[in-house]
Amino acid sequence: MSSTPEPTSTATSGTTRLTQAALVAALETTRLVPVVVASGAEEGLNLAAALLRGHLPVAEVTLRLPGAVDAIAAIAEDFPEVVVGAGTVVRVEQVDEAVAAGAQFLVSPGLSEAVVERARELDVPIVPGVATPSDIMRAVALGIDVVKLFPAKTLGGPGAVKALAAPFPGLRFLPTGGIGADDLGDYLMIEQVVAVGGSWMVDRALVQGEDWDEVSRRSRAAVDLAERVIAARPQPHPADDAATGARA
Repeated sequence: MSSTPEPTSTATSGTTRLTQAALVAALETTRLVPVVVASGAEEGLNLAAALLRGHLPVAEVTLRLPGAVDAIAAIAEDFPEVVVGAGTVVRVEQVDEAVAAGAQFLVSPGLSEAVVERARELDVPIVPGVATPSDIMRAVALGIDVVKLFPAKTLGGPGAVKALAAPFPGLRFLPTGGIGADDLGDYLMIEQVVAVGGSWMVDRALVQGEDWDEVSRRSRAAVDLAERVIAARPQPHPADDAATGARA
């Protein structure tokens, strides 16, 4: 799970970009997306190094702090092996800022058609947030194939994922919000879950305390757990695959 797929396109600025298909492949490889709150280049670089030592080469750096864009830029420049994205993207101008800094994918807490369209204009994959069937229908109408269920725990946890996934065959989910090591496996056992987003391995207190060894330890433990869960997940019968494809 520690390797990432080869990117399929490169931006003119020299920053490696991912296609939507390559992003999905990366998520299927890691099965985890650390939701990072970082401010400044130094925090970004230390976090990236700690995640790599934990065999988790991906980070969603949320745009919650003033220095988040600097953290993204530093990771993109110094750690090309890390798939770095921008989270909490809620405005069109944030799309531009994040992509200019080197973000390879974008994640939003909700669904904004303007944000999705701007991401597509810049040819950057985006995973918009959904919370209701109506949100999902809007996402499907926009051609979205991976959505972020947020806040997953508040909305009902794994049961909510299963209930919302049922009417939308072919749609993949990235549940985020309130998920920890104790219930990670419950989400990953669901076939429609491509990966899980969480912050327990990159807790802000660990970052502020510069406890990078603990970040690495938690990341490696999460990776090991994800690998065991995915290995134990029931595989769909070929006939079920064919039926799902026909419905999609």
